Amino acid sequence: MKFSTALISLFLSSLLVLTQCNRNAVGPTEFQPGKNRFTTEVDGFTREYYVHVPTGYDGKSPVPLVFMLHGTSGDGDKFYNISGWKEVGEKETLLTVYPSSWHHCIIEDGQKLNTTKWNIYPGSFTYCPGEQPLDDIKFLREVIDEMENRYNVDAHRIYLVGFSNGGQMAFRCAVEMSDVLAAVVHCSAGIPRDTVFNVTRHLPISFQLGNEDDRFFTQPVPLSGFALGLEEIPLFRDIRKTETATFAYVNQYELTGDTNTIEVATFPSIPAGEDREFNMLLVKDLGHAYPNGENHWMHGAEVHWKWLKKFTLP
Repeated sequence: MKFSTALISLFLSSLLVLTQCNRNAVGPTEFQPGKNRFTTEVDGFTREYYVHVPTGYDGKSPVPLVFMLHGTSGDGDKFYNISGWKEVGEKETLLTVYPSSWHHCIIEDGQKLNTTKWNIYPGSFTYCPGEQPLDDIKFLREVIDEMENRYNVDAHRIYLVGFSNGGQMAFRCAVEMSDVLAAVVHCSAGIPRDTVFNVTRHLPISFQLGNEDDRFFTQPVPLSGFALGLEEIPLFRDIRKTETATFAYVNQYELTGDTNTIEVATFPSIPAGEDREFNMLLVKDLGHAYPNGENHWMHGAEVHWKWLKKFTLP
């Protein structure tokens, strides 16, 4: 059988295109260890997120996934570098994800700013006239879908941590994404007060604050008074009331820890005996920062992973 030169040329060109497509395709068995930047289209906006793939990941066994959400003016790249989570990911063979929020014009504390902000519950700031808040819940769900398509993710062990404005977003995720998140930590962040949210699932949740955080305190709060502060300090009292009512925890708690390091108030579930808990941490000598072992003695990612990994999505 004879083939024309044109037919052979067409066949080779098609083979080259297919080879190139396969080379660029992303599948569950194809991955680049270390730092990866990805973009995705959500409602017509190009969103970005960074992923750290640990050297111990081989794609053969499902591994946990941890989100780390940055605060105001930050982005995913910044928290990839400074949060300490990629180091924990390497040690524990975790996939860690660092999404970037959108740049917005906002009014906060009477000042007009152009900065990155997560779309949290109203009250912390106001969008400038004409500014369009983006659907960050939809964005984060899309990231989960893409991660599960790209990597071998353990769908029962997806966790989320957030700091400051990212901590506020983490609380919103706990409310609106409890169907896919095993547990959530939110740090240095106020949440809506006198509110009870409807949730799909009562998940484990943790709140962390530094006793020297000047966004919340005019002077350091002594750890020795933490138990009293849970009733007397409006911030602690209101957070406790919102979280226990929303996620079904009793108001009574067990106080553990050390007044020289961290005090922890742990609230058991309603009904009793369920495999979940709500806790509040007050950290000594910590200002408004996510502690990474260099900017503070506490290595937040290590402490948080030790707590998070106790829980799985049913």
